[in-house]
Amino acid sequence: MHLRRTALAAVAALVVTFGLSGAASAAGGTDTGSPGDIVSAAPTSFHPLPGQPTNTRAWHITYRSTTAKGAPNVVSGTVIVPRDGRTGPRPLITYAVGTVGIADQCAPSAGFPRGTTLEANLIQLLTARGWAVAVTDYEGLGTPGDHTYTVGRAEGHAVLDAARAALRLPQAGLGPDTPVGIMGYSQGGQASSWAAELHDSYAPELDVRGTATGGVPADLLKTADFNNGNVGAGLILMSAVGQNAAFPELGLDGYLNERGRSYVDFLKKHCVVIDVAAGLFKRIGDVTVRNPLYEADWQRVLRASRLGTHAPDHPVYLYHGVIDELIPYEVGRGLRADWCARGADVQWKSLPLAEHVAGVIAESIPAANWLADRFAGRPARGNC
Repeated sequence: MHLRRTALAAVAALVVTFGLSGAASAAGGTDTGSPGDIVSAAPTSFHPLPGQPTNTRAWHITYRSTTAKGAPNVVSGTVIVPRDGRTGPRPLITYAVGTVGIADQCAPSAGFPRGTTLEANLIQLLTARGWAVAVTDYEGLGTPGDHTYTVGRAEGHAVLDAARAALRLPQAGLGPDTPVGIMGYSQGGQASSWAAELHDSYAPELDVRGTATGGVPADLLKTADFNNGNVGAGLILMSAVGQNAAFPELGLDGYLNERGRSYVDFLKKHCVVIDVAAGLFKRIGDVTVRNPLYEADWQRVLRASRLGTHAPDHPVYLYHGVIDELIPYEVGRGLRADWCARGADVQWKSLPLAEHVAGVIAESIPAANWLADRFAGRPARGNC
């Protein structure tokens, strides 16, 4: 899990993990239990930058969740609570990070103690408001198996179950009546949007007041077509690895040429900033012997991650940069149209001068302000 714990904390984590669940963790969570149940918990630390202190307490957790196919699994994450003396109820944000890579050391929980997790400064803006934050590592990122990158249903489960786990962590001081907000951008926008769509069927007991989500790759086929020959071509291969992790019957290796297999090996071993990952190559044909996106089984699983087929049961703040170079603006606008057509309460915001990274920075405070209004009970102002 690549965390800098003290020896005592490491031993405690092992005792909890193997004492409570034994082979369940090693086998991916096949023992009995409910989604959101905590498998292990150990103190960790939260640093937005290396050595930067924060007035917070934090715990690295593993918790039960559900794969895209509906099987039980175990996911890791971090729960962060302000050390502010507050004894009454406080809101909880279940936060979904954007693309960090597919190697275990890329997991947000691995970077928090070192101050290297990319969105930690944005998360600190939330804890500064007195909010608790649960950050999932997603399936297979920090736990056994490959990361199911861009597999929407698995991500949505992991985000909702991180909130459940935070509420069940006694040390966090939260409870079942805690108001919950969902937040994420880019890959985290996909994950948070899936959590929003799944809430009423998968975790209806969570008191979700709103979801703030942006830069959403709501349609993976359209996003892949947009990036084929564009600056984000490398992200298509990462997505293919993630889909193959969830659906190994797709047989990704049979589609790859030697160059493609070399890139996959690189991606599985390194954390790469989004621009490096995106720019590894230019076209799908550069790394394949035949294009899997033309195959019916690949198209079927990619369509299974398409958002907009079910209206969230709570208000949503949805935003997208007009000049986003990785996730096409039309995909974000299409999600708005789909949700609005199904009766969702959507507040849409177009960001005229924002490319992909600028979108998350520009909207971090407005999106949090919107969630603060939901926690305060103020009515949402959808603009469908």
